Amino acid sequence: MNYTFDHDLFLWLNFDGGPVMDGAMKIVSGTAMWIPLYLFILIFMRRKYGWKRALGFIVCLAVALGLSDIICGIFKHSGPLKNLWESFPVRHRPMFSSAVRDLAHVPSYRHGAYGTVSAHAATVVSLAWMSALAIRKNWYNWVISVAVILICYSRIYLACHFPMDIVLGTIVGTISGLSIFFLWKKFDKVIAKQRK
Repeated sequence: MNYTFDHDLFLWLNFDGGPVMDGAMKIVSGTAMWIPLYLFILIFMRRKYGWKRALGFIVCLAVALGLSDIICGIFKHSGPLKNLWESFPVRHRPMFSSAVRDLAHVPSYRHGAYGTVSAHAATVVSLAWMSALAIRKNWYNWVISVAVILICYSRIYLACHFPMDIVLGTIVGTISGLSIFFLWKKFDKVIAKQRK
């Protein structure tokens, strides 16, 4: 992909924040920091719905996250369906893009070459939709919204994605998250009736 309309925004958002900022963004972009959030979702769902219904939700959540990741892989020509749309024009990550790589701050080059569509954005948005709709607490909506913003921004800061990669990932995550959530609701009604 050769579009460049988001390059200026990328360069504005991507800057050298020094070793502390680099380290913080790497942590935010990783999975270990968010383990407490995943545990909270599991515990909350268990208390609200019971183990059987909570387990159904967790399985559906895993499906939504996996689906988001696989769909993003199609556009990056990676993952199990990488050959599904071979003619789709790939877009390099900013760190590998000849247009901006010399201007970008790149804390680490340990990434694949292509960035569209952002799997990080897709999976965290999918998680956000499913968990927010299941938990239905205003304070949680704020927490998960901040988490989404932090993770998505970290991908730009680390020069892994252009802003449009994040937007496209958000769309994928919204579609997969909402679709699987409503699928879970149908299954959950059946399980809830069996318990009565």
